[in-house]
Amino acid sequence: MNFNLAEFSAAYGTFKQLPPSKGLEIAFSGHSNVGKSSLINSLFGRRSLARVSATPGKTATVNFYKLGDVSFVDLPGYGYAKVSKSEKERWRDLIGGYLGDDRREIGLIMQLVDFRHPPTKDDLVMIDYLIDCELPFIIVLTKADKLNKSERSAREAALPGELPCFDQLTVVPFSAVSGEGVEQLRKIVEEISSDFAKNRQ
Repeated sequence: MNFNLAEFSAAYGTFKQLPPSKGLEIAFSGHSNVGKSSLINSLFGRRSLARVSATPGKTATVNFYKLGDVSFVDLPGYGYAKVSKSEKERWRDLIGGYLGDDRREIGLIMQLVDFRHPPTKDDLVMIDYLIDCELPFIIVLTKADKLNKSERSAREAALPGELPCFDQLTVVPFSAVSGEGVEQLRKIVEEISSDFAKNRQ
């Protein structure tokens, strides 16, 4: 796959607006300001394909990006406190509606967690939801470059007690600054895309 050829496709603000699946979809989920836009830009080797903002809660729509026959879906960041109750409910309906739609061909969800801190309560709710719904997902530990060696070791030691079903999870440390994890994530995407295409034949 030539990841540099990815393009922005569309953005939708309500669940009813979401179009039907037209093929494999790979989604990005995570807390507000966890680094989803930076991950998307790094994955596709583009500086501003997804808008990066220092303001949490900036992504308030479901944003679709297209690469060949694969759609990459950026879900709104959850857990941001400084928005209205109605806005939170809209985000929840969007995220829950997308993930709960069994007609969608979701091949993978990249669940982002800030490597520097224990998973938030909202992170754990989302991870439990993905497990309960038997949705395929991996954990991407963002902002790995912001940890020194001893801090990283401590966080790695704590993770098995923090993440449910840790021994069954694929966990990928990631940094948009150093590029750590980018090639591993690209390889995972390529394998899923290849398997999906084979199953379609």
